[in-house]
Amino acid sequence: MTSLPPREAAWALLCEYTQSDSLRKHALGVEAVMRAYARHYGGDEDRWGMVGLLHDFDYERYPSMEEHPLKGSAILKELDYPDDIRYAILCHAPFLGYERKSMMDKAILAVDELVGFITAVALIQPSKRVADVKVSSVRKKLKDKAFARSVNREDIYLGVADLGMALDEHIAFTLQAMTVVAEQLGL
Repeated sequence: MTSLPPREAAWALLCEYTQSDSLRKHALGVEAVMRAYARHYGGDEDRWGMVGLLHDFDYERYPSMEEHPLKGSAILKELDYPDDIRYAILCHAPFLGYERKSMMDKAILAVDELVGFITAVALIQPSKRVADVKVSSVRKKLKDKAFARSVNREDIYLGVADLGMALDEHIAFTLQAMTVVAEQLGL
């Protein structure tokens, strides 16, 4: 397995390409949940975390489906990021048709949109704290198509099916992992 660049280098790359504070916080949230899933499934926490941190690093510059995350993958290849990291990042975009083979490939799809959705649910709480978000609230809001309409719910459901988990279990797991880094996320 190819060695990983240091996390500091990945963070610098994210910050170079991503100016939006909310997108940076999203990356940190996805990283935290991916690290938690790595511990859960016996994966390499640093590898899984790097997938979470970098999955959308190219999105601000290349937001179209024709470019994101393909441009990012090409940039990562030039920078000698490992193939498994790049492959997992490509797997978070099901429209590209990559087979999600590893648990890391499956987890990034399950985690990405849900972290964004939970952030939206937290922001409508009076406290604006992720710790105050309940599984039932997330579940109820998922049914409301007008709420956080940019979140692709199908990706969430597809990812959960890939992981072989119940939706409530995945929501609870994600909430717990996000609560650990809530201060960094501003939640």
